[in-house]
Amino acid sequence: MLEPDLLIIGGGITGQCAALVAADAGAMVTIVDMQRNAGSHANAGSLHVQMQSRFLRLNPHLADNLESSLPLYMSAVAEWQALDAALGGVELTQQGGLMLADTPAQLDFLHQKAAREQKKGLDVEILYRDTLHRLAPWLSPHVVGAELCRNEGKLNPLIANRKMREALTARGVRFVQDQITHITDGPRPIAHGAQNYPAGAVLIASSWGGGQLAQPLGLRIQTPPEPLHMNITEAGAYEIQHLVQHAERPITLKQFRSGQVVIGGGWQANLARDDSAAPAIKPDSLLGNVALAARIAPGIGGLRVLRTWAGYNTPVDGKTTVGAVRDGGRVFVGLPGDAGYTLGPVVGRMAANAVLSLPQAVDPEPYSPARWRA
Repeated sequence: MLEPDLLIIGGGITGQCAALVAADAGAMVTIVDMQRNAGSHANAGSLHVQMQSRFLRLNPHLADNLESSLPLYMSAVAEWQALDAALGGVELTQQGGLMLADTPAQLDFLHQKAAREQKKGLDVEILYRDTLHRLAPWLSPHVVGAELCRNEGKLNPLIANRKMREALTARGVRFVQDQITHITDGPRPIAHGAQNYPAGAVLIASSWGGGQLAQPLGLRIQTPPEPLHMNITEAGAYEIQHLVQHAERPITLKQFRSGQVVIGGGWQANLARDDSAAPAIKPDSLLGNVALAARIAPGIGGLRVLRTWAGYNTPVDGKTTVGAVRDGGRVFVGLPGDAGYTLGPVVGRMAANAVLSLPQAVDPEPYSPARWRA
């Protein structure tokens, strides 16, 4: 086997986008992945930009990290738009996202959040009941207002993941199934699994597995797996054009062009017993998630749930990490701080540019691994 210019650990959206950029620049690329399919390949396709209320509730001490990253989220949507065109369409739409409020207190929270987001350049607006229900007549009457973020959108991850794999295969990117356990740093780094994989450079893009690989190299980064639950319904009339969230309750709601409704938003699943399996669903999460969705959008209450599944999010500290593990080294990391499917393409491009010493459209300095160095 020829030694690749770049070995990427992790075959999710970040690693694949890094591979696409590197291959287009002429590099020989290999992706090594354990193929558990619990990250990008279990994603529901939200394009997040505004600060997610769930993250703020669970991690108030990390709010500044998330807020400072908002420009990167806008760059991520632009990267997805370019990827949509390059792949021939992934059902990407950018008709905005609605974060709903049921009470005056929740609406006040959205006012404060929107003011912070506007300072970072987001296109946001508070909508009151009458305006909101004209825009989204399918909403329950108990919803009193919402924050509209026009930067947000949605896509079909099944189409995106398939077309990305086809694009990489066409470019000669090699895929290997293996679990990397550690990396030997040096001018010619080696990733170790069932086999040894020497390469010109190694990129750690393995989300929740990234911390375990990076820590022995001197980065004190934590990448905890967060098992979350999702559902998809049978097709109904296409009405929900926005990405929908809530100011206080764990929910995301969006509808594919097929009419199927994807319901998620942070309901817990069960951690897998070992690294070879995906997380398992919790019946309470299934019932609670779909009941909340039907309360928000009563028109979907009669739709049957066709499938329910679980996957992993990797929240880290709310701030992306991308760059060389050590100055001048040949081992790199590319780990989104949260919302990895949204950020994956832009983080993958930044990581590939760092590996190949190509110009950066987004300043990587705020996201340097230096903050994790021991």
